[in-house]
Amino acid sequence: MLPTTTLDDLLRHQDRVLTRSQLTACGVSAAAIRWNAGRNWRVLLPRVYLLSRESPTEWQRHRAALLWAGPGAVLSGPTAAALHGIRSAGPGPQVRLLVPAPKRSRQAGYATARRTCLEDRTTRRDGLQVSSVARSAVDAAVLARGPRAREAILVEAVQRRLTTVDDLAEWVYRLRVRDAASVLLALEAAASGAWSVPEHDLLALLARSSTLPEPWANPRLRTRGGLRLTTPDVWLDDVGLAVMVHSHRHHSQGDEWDDTVAADSDLVAAGVVVVGVTPRQVRRSPDAVLRRIERAHAVAADRPHPAVVASHPESPLRSHHVS
Repeated sequence: MLPTTTLDDLLRHQDRVLTRSQLTACGVSAAAIRWNAGRNWRVLLPRVYLLSRESPTEWQRHRAALLWAGPGAVLSGPTAAALHGIRSAGPGPQVRLLVPAPKRSRQAGYATARRTCLEDRTTRRDGLQVSSVARSAVDAAVLARGPRAREAILVEAVQRRLTTVDDLAEWVYRLRVRDAASVLLALEAAASGAWSVPEHDLLALLARSSTLPEPWANPRLRTRGGLRLTTPDVWLDDVGLAVMVHSHRHHSQGDEWDDTVAADSDLVAAGVVVVGVTPRQVRRSPDAVLRRIERAHAVAADRPHPAVVASHPESPLRSHHVS
């Protein structure tokens, strides 16, 4: 029998979640395991126990899934994406894992393990082994319901600088053809520079116009004196026109919502023409929104260009300087 400190160490390290083989190795008899399972212990997954009758925490459920899946397993898909901080991943109760070949894909209870032959730069989050941000986001997007949910995941991953478009693209192109096809538009949205799905919808809408120039997404704006201005969601540089997507969900809540709307005032004070739209307007009345922006662009064209410097966020060297 191993020293009792070995069992104590496992209980601390794994927060009371142990496998049958671990308990046996620590000297717990098969009879004791059978007696306690379902009485004093919760059975979380086959041969994986929580040595308590309390409801398991999210961490304990994740740890149990990793123990059930075995050596080399990593949390993946929406489960890992949420741990990386991608809120739109919406993991739900199902825990997704990847296991290395030659292990087989399998499912039990709330855990689903999928075999993979693709190597990944895995990492750890809160002591749990997880797939890389890029792979987690792409796998989560493949499993998401509908194109907007897929776009939201990849756009958020890039907007919050958790990963890059290039890393996302690599994992998209490593997918099976069918799976890759389902997320190509989402990858395009992430590459557009939009900070949210509504912003990407707006960029796509403006691209339909025959009169508007190519829009810039989220450029940096400064006055000629160097004062930093609010970053507009979309910028039409030829006339100095800003379009702001006012969304409670994607920008702020409560008092911060008031700040978001009030932030337009510094652009107006700098001479910038500002057009405000909402995601609902873009979604339900796209033609009306496009006409309104085209009219505002025509009005701005008859005015002097505002005394601001605009630069692309991805390349400070690509900028328009007011003479």
